Amino acid sequence: MGAAFFYHLTQKPIEVTLPMLLDKARGAGWRVLVRGSDAARVDWLDQKLWLGAEESFVPHGQEGGPHDALQPILLSASQENSTNADCLMIVDGAEVAPGEVSAAERVCILFDGHDPEAMSRARQQWKALTDAGCAAQYWSEESGRWQKMRDTAEA
Repeated sequence: MGAAFFYHLTQKPIEVTLPMLLDKARGAGWRVLVRGSDAARVDWLDQKLWLGAEESFVPHGQEGGPHDALQPILLSASQENSTNADCLMIVDGAEVAPGEVSAAERVCILFDGHDPEAMSRARQQWKALTDAGCAAQYWSEESGRWQKMRDTAEA
């Protein structure tokens, strides 16, 4: 059974944090689905990943291509996990169901700490997932480095 890890972004933007988390997930041997709520924003993330530094290249593709099943990292604005990814990265308030948390190795929910709407959505997701019995951790970078601030397994 997996867990939901909530990442409260306050120091670095998503285009910096997401590649770091993708690298960690790939290091664990996981296939990853990055799920956004808006196709234009997924396109933007795709461009940011392609334009990153050569030494930190993130191999990925966007859903709808001929080789979706072969992608180590797939970006999508769809609710489907058609590749049965081991890890879901949820951005921009995209939906995630408790069953997806249970089925995955890990679900990472990234939210902008400077956006009140994103904060509210993350709180709603935390409540819905933990009320459904999902394990969850809350991580903050407010101090300048990532720190685990809450873990339902330790409560």
